[in-house]
Amino acid sequence: MTYCTPYLLELGLTKSKISLVWIAGPLSGLIMQPIVGVIADRSKSRWGRRRPFMVWGTVAVSICLLLLGWTKEVVQAFVTDPEMVRGATIALAVLSIYGIDFAINAVQASCRSLIVDTLPIPKQQLGSSWASRMVAVGHLIGYGAGALDLGKIFGPMLGDTQFKQLTAVAAITLSLAVGITCWAVTERVLISDGKDEHGEQGAVHMLTSILKTAMNLPKGIAAICFVQFWAWIGWFPFLFYSTTWVGEIYLRYDAPAEAKQSGDLTGQVGRIGSMSLIAFSTITFLMSVMLPWFVKSPEDETPNFTPRPPASIASFVIEVEKYKPTLLTTWMISHCVFAGSMILAPFVTSLRSATIIVAVCGISWAISCWAPFTFMGVEINRLSSSNNHVYGHFTRDSIELETPVQLHLNHGPEEPPQNSTGEGSGIYLGILNLYTTLPQFVGTFISWIVFSILEPGKSPELAKEAHPDDTNSTDGPNGIAVCLFIGALSAAVAAVATTRLKRTHSY
Repeated sequence: MTYCTPYLLELGLTKSKISLVWIAGPLSGLIMQPIVGVIADRSKSRWGRRRPFMVWGTVAVSICLLLLGWTKEVVQAFVTDPEMVRGATIALAVLSIYGIDFAINAVQASCRSLIVDTLPIPKQQLGSSWASRMVAVGHLIGYGAGALDLGKIFGPMLGDTQFKQLTAVAAITLSLAVGITCWAVTERVLISDGKDEHGEQGAVHMLTSILKTAMNLPKGIAAICFVQFWAWIGWFPFLFYSTTWVGEIYLRYDAPAEAKQSGDLTGQVGRIGSMSLIAFSTITFLMSVMLPWFVKSPEDETPNFTPRPPASIASFVIEVEKYKPTLLTTWMISHCVFAGSMILAPFVTSLRSATIIVAVCGISWAISCWAPFTFMGVEINRLSSSNNHVYGHFTRDSIELETPVQLHLNHGPEEPPQNSTGEGSGIYLGILNLYTTLPQFVGTFISWIVFSILEPGKSPELAKEAHPDDTNSTDGPNGIAVCLFIGALSAAVAAVATTRLKRTHSY
C-alpha cells in the first residue's frame, strides 16, 4: 500500500493506468473469497477446513511478493532489449500484484472464518476486536519498516533497494504469523456420515450456490453488507493512495529543492507516506485496545451468564454500563469521523495537516476492522442455532483436531449448541467480502475518471522531467485529494445506512 503506487509510477505507468491495476484487489476478492469460503466450508481435509488454504495461500503470496521486488532482475535474466525490458518489467510487476491479491484473499477468507468457527457467540466481539488489534500491530510494524532505511539495518542481505527488502520482510513475517496460527489453533475437521446429499459439486453449481445465497441474504446480514458497500467506496482510495498523496503534498509544498532532484523519489514518497501511516497505525492500535472496553457488545439472545463485578466497585461498573455506546452507534460515528477527515483533503497544503488527517482516520479504521465482522459472527451463529433447532438431526459431524471427541456441526433440539460451529461462515463472510470488493470497482472507476481528467500524464510531483503527456503542473488540484473527497461523501451515506440499521434491527 505504501510503495506499490510510487513503484509503478517510477516504472512509467500513469495514475489512470495504475487505478486500473488496482482493480486486482476487488477482482480477486470478488472471485476468491466466496469460492474459497464455499470449498473450505465443505472440505474434509484431515488438516482442517481452513488450514490448507491458509498455508498454500501464504506460499503463493510469498513467492509473488519476492517476484514483485525482483521484477527487473528476473526480466533482465531473459530479455536484453531495453524497450522490451521496460515493457516486460511493467507486465511482470502487474502480474505479481494480481498474484498477491488473489492468493492473499484465500488467506484472509480462511483467517476470518477461523475466528467465527472456533468462538461462541458471546466471544465473537472479543475475537474480532483481537483480530483488529493484530491488524493494527501488523500495520504498525509494516509501516515502521517502510519508514526506516532498511539498507542500513540489513545491508545487502535482503536486497539492494528499500522496496526489495520490504517485500522480503513481508513474505517472512506472513509466513511466521500463519505458521504460528496453524500450530496454535485447534480446528474442527469435517467428516461425512455417508448421507451427504450434496456430494462433490462442480464449479458451476458452486457459483450458482454463492449467487443464490447472495440474492437471498437474511435481513440482518443484508443490512450489514449494505453499510459495508458504501463504507468501502470511501476506504478504497484511502488505502491505496493515501501514502502517495501525503508524499505528493510533501513534494509540492514542503520539500526543499534538492529533495525534488533526488534520484529515488519512490523511496522518498514511500518513507514520508510511511511516517503518516505509522501515526495512523498507532491510533488504530490504541483504539483497538481501548474501545472494546468502552463499547457494549451486541446482545446475545440467550446469555449464558450475568456478569457480577466485585461488590466494592459494583455500583461504579453498573453506572458506567448505562453510558456505554453500542457497537452500532460506534460504527456510525466512525463513518462520520472518516467523512469529516477526508472531506478536507483537497484543501490541505502542508505535510503536517496531511499527516494529522491520515492519523485521525485510524480511529475509523480500528472500528471498521472490528464492527462488521462482529455483527456477521453474531448473525451467522444465530442462524446456525436457529437452523439446528428447526431441522433437528445432522448429516455431517466434525471432530476436533488432536482429540477423540466428536462434535456436531448440527445439533438436535435436545442438544443446544454451546459453542460456535460456524456453519456456513465461509460463504457468508465471502459474501460480505463481495460487498467489500464491489465498491472497489466503483472506486477504481471514479479514480480512473478523476486521474484521466486532472492528471492524464505522469504524476506532476513525481515526474523528474517534462513529459509529452504532462498537461498539468503542481499548481492544479491533486487528483488523489479529489478521490478522497468523493470517498468522504460515500462514507456519509454509510453513516446514514448504519443509522437505519440501528432503527430496523435488534442491536
